[in-house]
Amino acid sequence: MPTKVSSSVSALALSLAVALPAVANEGQWLPMQMPQLSDELQQAGIRLPAEQLADLNQYPMNAVVGLGYCTASFVSPKGLVVTNHHCAYRGIQFNSNEEHNYLDDGFLATSLDKEPSAGPQERLYVTDKIEDVTEQVYAGVTDDMDGYQRYHTIQGNRKALLKQCESNDNYRCHVRSFHGGKKYYLLRQLMIRDVRLVYAPPQSVGSYGGDIDNFEYPRHSGDFTFLRAYVAPDGSPAAYSENNVPYQPKSFLKVNASGVKQGDGVLVAGYPGRTSRHKLLSELEFASNWQYPIGASRYQQRIDLIDQYGLEDGVIKIAYAGTKASLANRMKKMNGLLDGFRKTDIPAIKGGNEQAFKAWLNADPARADALAKVDQLEQKLAEQREYKQRAFYFENAQSSALLNTANRLYKLANERQKPDAEREEGYQERDMKMLEGRLNRLTRSFHTRMDRGLWQMDIDAYLAQSHRTPALDTVLASLDLDKAYANTGLNDSGQRLKWMTQPVSAFQTSDDPFIRMAVALYDANEANRKQRQTLAGDITAVRPAMMSALLAWYDSRNQPVYPDANGTLRIGYGVVDGYQAADALYKQPFTRLEGIVEKHTGVEPFNAPQKILDAIKAKRYGSYSVDSIKANTQSWYCGILPCAEANNEGHFGSVPVNFLSSVDTTGGNSGSPILNGDGDLVGLNFDSTYESITKDWYFNPSITRAVHVDFRYVLWMMENVDSADNLLTELTLVK
Repeated sequence: MPTKVSSSVSALALSLAVALPAVANEGQWLPMQMPQLSDELQQAGIRLPAEQLADLNQYPMNAVVGLGYCTASFVSPKGLVVTNHHCAYRGIQFNSNEEHNYLDDGFLATSLDKEPSAGPQERLYVTDKIEDVTEQVYAGVTDDMDGYQRYHTIQGNRKALLKQCESNDNYRCHVRSFHGGKKYYLLRQLMIRDVRLVYAPPQSVGSYGGDIDNFEYPRHSGDFTFLRAYVAPDGSPAAYSENNVPYQPKSFLKVNASGVKQGDGVLVAGYPGRTSRHKLLSELEFASNWQYPIGASRYQQRIDLIDQYGLEDGVIKIAYAGTKASLANRMKKMNGLLDGFRKTDIPAIKGGNEQAFKAWLNADPARADALAKVDQLEQKLAEQREYKQRAFYFENAQSSALLNTANRLYKLANERQKPDAEREEGYQERDMKMLEGRLNRLTRSFHTRMDRGLWQMDIDAYLAQSHRTPALDTVLASLDLDKAYANTGLNDSGQRLKWMTQPVSAFQTSDDPFIRMAVALYDANEANRKQRQTLAGDITAVRPAMMSALLAWYDSRNQPVYPDANGTLRIGYGVVDGYQAADALYKQPFTRLEGIVEKHTGVEPFNAPQKILDAIKAKRYGSYSVDSIKANTQSWYCGILPCAEANNEGHFGSVPVNFLSSVDTTGGNSGSPILNGDGDLVGLNFDSTYESITKDWYFNPSITRAVHVDFRYVLWMMENVDSADNLLTELTLVK
């Protein structure tokens, strides 16, 4: 079971040298940094003690869990978990077929025995320990090492730490880099392996508005789903079994049925994926000029083909529903970043800051070494950019799910010839269950025709450009797609699993066309991997010193010094508020049930279920209707953020559906609980406004807004639409 957080947490807070934020809402803070922001939290209306937020073993932080790609939270003593519908998509898809399409129809288990597995690879992760391991990670690293040696020395140290941390199979551990390698921290997470589907609205609710409304506002999405964590009868994590029982969390979030109003302070807690606010201008320009445009174009082409084939075959539509949703989200985000860079001229803002930073370095001879490190970093980043452009086409030309599987299995066979400690990350014994689950899951997200069509597009793109690899050219020149797909055994899950234990010799003598391709491409893939690792090692030799200087400069300007997001547990705070989207266009902070009716066309993605339309027409609001959501114009944030008057007066008279706040979020925060000042659950984060997408690189307080499902809408759905009374009785509701 979870243990107390390491005492090294306090050292972490000190080592990161937090300066007071210039903009109160900016920052994805580590929990242990909260005590240094105590005054700001109180001013924001957060009544929870900062010390309580810093403690991962106290409410509410011990109720916040990760899914590995999203965030969730416990909401009952019986292991009930709530997250976004799009975060639970794989579990819904796993249980869907043409006879029972829970994506279209929704799902509700009316008792525990009717809760199906969300899939063999679904996990819940509860962070319970954070420890500074910087010295251990850099042990044995010397200045005379080349990049490849440096990379593998660091990786070897990381793997040793992970092996020690994971001596108990119930835990999954990570060693994460903070501030570009200036610090490394070990994070331990309790891993719950039996996750079950409990309640999901239909896609026409969970993704109301679909791709059209993605990153837009106003929104009317019921993006929520309930899961449940199960463990063995003795309380220990275990794989799915009918004998397992609901997990009893240390604590669970209370749900505030009264919700929030404009001007209220709120918290967000979760696992944001990646931000790039401390990266250099050259890195932003590469993303803006090449990486994002070419990535968005590829995503669009893949979406179009999935749509085309999905219209012709319902099996393909179900199998690739999750893939399409993921592609669409990433594509729109990339396009939004490009638009935001142009509209706000973020390159100019970042360039000006970088010039000021270099001027500060030049002003003191003692900083000459740091300035040299910046120049060295720029040189290595230029080499990395050249590599990424070549690798993009080379790797994509192997994008077939079957070739990717064959490559992974042959790599495993080669790695298994080494002692476990010397294997590449991803191919150690600790990774085998994950790999097995991935191979099993392919069965439900693969179709030969679709895979072939998507792969052919990437092959054509590779052949049309000049970055070529002889080994791949040879393979493609002799490739017969009809024979390859007809004569492979890798489309069978049993065959895929058998290959996990086969020796290298079995691969080299196989007549399976995809296995033969993997063998032929192995040396080229290894050379590509070595170049990537060498460059990464070179960069670790210079970026930490540059970051140390950058942090000192931030501190001299009294600017925020929080680490870029890296998938670790973070806390943000802000206020419920709308924003000025354009001239004479103010976006209200709340949307109403009636907006669902106004958008309804009967055609996907605006095809609200009839039972919702009927309930709204009959004004069957129950106890979740709000007469007025009135701004508090005396709120603490006036003067820091624009205090909007647009919603000060007027009758709301409905159930809130979605709302906006200024909390700092990014990918991975999907499903994050939105808490009021007392730590009660009031919403679920699920998106950002289009104007906010650039916050991965630059936080603009006047327009940056996150979009949340108002939990009053969730409760209304449970009580007045889907009759989920069995779940309502599990929740602790407060007003």
